[in-house]
Amino acid sequence: MKLEKILDTVNSLEKNAFLKIIDNIISDNPKNIKKIDNILSENEKDLKSIDNINIVQVFNLIHDEFIEVVKSEFVNITTQLDILIDILIRDGNNILKQSLFNKLYAGELADIINRSQNMKNNIESNIKENRIRDYQIYRACVQIAYLNDELNNREAKITDDELSILLTLSKELELSQEEVKLINYIVVPPKKQDISDIIAFLRNVGVIFYSRKNDEIYVADEIVRLLRKFRGKEIADKYYRRVLKTFREPLINQVCRKHNIDIKDQIYETKLKMIIKEGISFSHLLLDDIHKEGTTLTVKKKFLNELWEKGLRIESSLHGVTIEDKIDNLICYFDEIEKDEKVGISIEGYEKLLFELLHVLPSTVSRIQKEFEMPEDFQLNSQKLLNYNIKPRDILDIIPVDELKEFVTAKEIKSRGDLVLNILDAYKDSENLYIENYEYLGYRDLQALKENGIAIKESEIGLKFESITKLIFEKYGFNVDEKLKAKLNTKRNKIDIVLNLENNNLIIVECKTVKDSGYNKFSAVSRQIKSYVDLAKKNGYDVVKSLLIAPEFSDDFVNECGLEFEINLSLLTACSVIKIYKGFKESKHKKFPFQLLMKDVLIKEDRILKAISK
Repeated sequence: MKLEKILDTVNSLEKNAFLKIIDNIISDNPKNIKKIDNILSENEKDLKSIDNINIVQVFNLIHDEFIEVVKSEFVNITTQLDILIDILIRDGNNILKQSLFNKLYAGELADIINRSQNMKNNIESNIKENRIRDYQIYRACVQIAYLNDELNNREAKITDDELSILLTLSKELELSQEEVKLINYIVVPPKKQDISDIIAFLRNVGVIFYSRKNDEIYVADEIVRLLRKFRGKEIADKYYRRVLKTFREPLINQVCRKHNIDIKDQIYETKLKMIIKEGISFSHLLLDDIHKEGTTLTVKKKFLNELWEKGLRIESSLHGVTIEDKIDNLICYFDEIEKDEKVGISIEGYEKLLFELLHVLPSTVSRIQKEFEMPEDFQLNSQKLLNYNIKPRDILDIIPVDELKEFVTAKEIKSRGDLVLNILDAYKDSENLYIENYEYLGYRDLQALKENGIAIKESEIGLKFESITKLIFEKYGFNVDEKLKAKLNTKRNKIDIVLNLENNNLIIVECKTVKDSGYNKFSAVSRQIKSYVDLAKKNGYDVVKSLLIAPEFSDDFVNECGLEFEINLSLLTACSVIKIYKGFKESKHKKFPFQLLMKDVLIKEDRILKAISK
C-alpha cells in the first residue's frame, strides 16, 4: 500500500511517531533541506498540518537520512530488528493483523533458534571445509565486536564502525543474509518479545503504522523498498523468483551447493524458495554463483543478455558496458516495475483471471495464502491484492508449469511460447484497458500506452480518446445519442458527443487531446462550441450545458472560460473524468446526476465524489 493511502487510513495520533522522525530529520538540515523548505513554505503550515501528498513528497527527499535512523537501532542485536524487518519486507507482509504478525514472528524465531543450533554444531565440528572456516572467522569477529564492551564495563552492543566492518567481512566471505543472521544469533541467542512491545518499537523507529481501529500493521511500499535495500536485498522476492525460474535445474543445484543448502529429495519449486529465503545476493548470484569457475566475462555477459531477451522476454536491449553495469540495469528494471502502479491488464481483467484460476485450479487460493503469508480468512480480489502490491504476473509466477498448462488448455489459450505472457495477453480487456489509460490517450503519450499493452497509431489517438469518452459517459448512465448527433452534424460543424437528457435538453461534449502542455486555445474552441449550440437551437434543442474535456487547462484558459456566458461551458480534465468514474462505480447511483456538472467552471472532482458517495 502506498504511503499516501496509509496516511489517509490511519488517524493523526497513529501518524505522530512517523511525523516526529521526519521533523527530527528536517531539524538536522538534511541534504535536500531547500526543497523541503519550499514544500513547507508553499503550504505555510508545519509538517503535521500539511496534506498527505506533501508529507509523501517530503519523505521522498529524506530517504538516506531515514535509513540512518533505522541503522542507529540496528546496531543493537537484542532489538531483533533484522528478524522483524525480514518478515515485513517479504511479499504480501506489508499489511498484517497483529495476530498474524505475532504468528510469523514466533515461527521465524523458532526456526532461527533451531537452525542456529545446527550451524553452531557445524562450526564446532572438526570438518575441514572452507565454508566452515568462513563461519568460524565471522563468528569470532561478531563475538569480539559484541562482547568487547562488557570487558570495559559497558553495555554490550555493536557500534556503527564495527557493523560496517562486519558487513564488509560478510560480503568478502560471500555469506548469505541468512548465514549472517544465524551466526549473529549464535553469539546472542534471541529471546521472544511481547508483540505489543515490538509494534511500539517499530512504530517509534518509523518502520510501521498501526491502526488500532482495524487492528492492522501497515508498511508503506516506499518504506519496504528502503528496508529491503538496507538489508542487502536488491530486488523483491517475487522478481528473484521470476529470474530463478528461467534457470535450468542443474544451475539451481549449483547455487544451493555453494551456499550449503540441503536440497536432497527437494522438488524444483522448493529449491527456488530455499535460495530466496537464504538471502543470497542477487548481483553475486548473477556474477559468480551460477557460473563455473573460470567462466570468461564474455560468456557471463552473453548469459545476462539471453536472460534478459529470452528468459524474461523484454523487448529492449540490456544496456551496460561492464557485467556490473548490466546487473545494475537489471535491478533498476525491477525497481521501476515495482514502483509502477500499472497492472499490465485491466482491473476487470485481473478480477476475471482470479475467478477463472480458482475455478480451474482450486488450489490457487491456498497457494496464494501460503506464498504471500495471507491470513486464512483473506478474501481474494484484485483490489486487495493490489494493496499488497501483488499484480497478475506475480500470481501466475507462483503457479507450477504443469498447472499453467492445465489452465491454458481449459481456457483455450495459446500454449506455444511463454505461458505466463500468453495468459496475461488473453485477459487484456481492451475496453477497460483503454479506460485505465485514458489520461495517456489525452496526452497522446505513445510510449506510456505501448508500455501498458496498447498498440495504437498517433493518427488514431484523437478518435480513440473521443470513443472512450463516449464509453465512459455511457457507463455513467447517459444516453449518448449517436442518431441525434448524425442528424445535427453538418459538413462544417461536427459535434463530438451528444448527451440526450430528453425533453429536447442536451449536453454537448467536446474532446481535445494535447501532447505537450495544457489546452490553451480558448478563442478557437469557444467559437467551435458556440456554433454547435446554435446548430442545436436551430433544430429545436436546448443545450443546458457544454463540456470541454482535455488532459489539462492553462490558468488563462480557465479564467477566460469563467467570463464566457453564452455557451454555458464547463471544463473537465481527463484525470477528473476517471476519478469520478471510479467513484460512480462504487456509489449507489445507477445514473449519474447531471446537475452536479452544472456548477463549476473547472469541475472539481472532490465535490462530485463527495456528493455521489452520500
